[in-house]
Amino acid sequence: MNSAPEQYHAAAGLLAQRVALVTGVGPGLGRACAVALARAGASVAICDVDTGTLEATRAAVEAEGAQCLAVRCDVSSSADVQRMFSQVTERFGTLHVLVNNAALVPNRPADAQRRNQHYAYITTPVPRQSLGFTSGMSDEDWHRYWGVNVHGVFYCTRAALKLMEPQRYGRIVNVASIAGISAMSAHSPHYSATKGAVVAFSKALAAEVAGANVFVNVLAPGGVATPEFNAYLGAIGDEARNRLWQMVPSGRLGTPEEYAATVVHLAGDHHYLVGQVISPNGGAVI
Repeated sequence: MNSAPEQYHAAAGLLAQRVALVTGVGPGLGRACAVALARAGASVAICDVDTGTLEATRAAVEAEGAQCLAVRCDVSSSADVQRMFSQVTERFGTLHVLVNNAALVPNRPADAQRRNQHYAYITTPVPRQSLGFTSGMSDEDWHRYWGVNVHGVFYCTRAALKLMEPQRYGRIVNVASIAGISAMSAHSPHYSATKGAVVAFSKALAAEVAGANVFVNVLAPGGVATPEFNAYLGAIGDEARNRLWQMVPSGRLGTPEEYAATVVHLAGDHHYLVGQVISPNGGAVI
């Protein structure tokens, strides 16, 4: 497997005088985004349901010399989101950048089993058949993803627009996945459906609000080298890992910092991107 490049560093001052909110700031993409935005000069509000995660990310943001507001918030709760935005406006006065990153991901043992089955199926010359993922899915498994992955994006976006539209400025980055634009995550149709919904919502929203100088775009990452994904790779053995790399021309996962660098660009003013789906994925989807 190829090694990842050195950590990306956002240009200092790129987002000076901006206020950014990042949802879902656990170790991985969310924390990397919060730190990168802080490094670029923004004041940063962060939220998560895990207080330990919040404290660790707050410390990382403040280590960059940025102001940070950490709020425990379940984005699937409209009331929680309203309370969070009240705290953000009380502390910072407004909001310029929203990164909707909070999401449930398929990381249960049954999810790993389906993933392994899918990877083996598409990288091995075996007779074609149905893999039975959708027909075997429970109501509970289907519904649990929508609250955070879709409703949470809507609740946070709605609240952000009430600040961004009157000031005629805003940048919204909705984090989807290659699961929402391809069949790469056929092993998790429930997750794919929610990420596809984020893409569709973002495109409609982008057309609606661009006239108010609010630019909405989508980051659709491929595999992210999060602690959870690295643990999964460590547990599946050489053969299964090699099956995964067969599907990724770059031969590795993207680092959180690589993805965060794209988020910082979308959060800034030096682009003409509206309603676009940007998918850094190492060539997995071209």
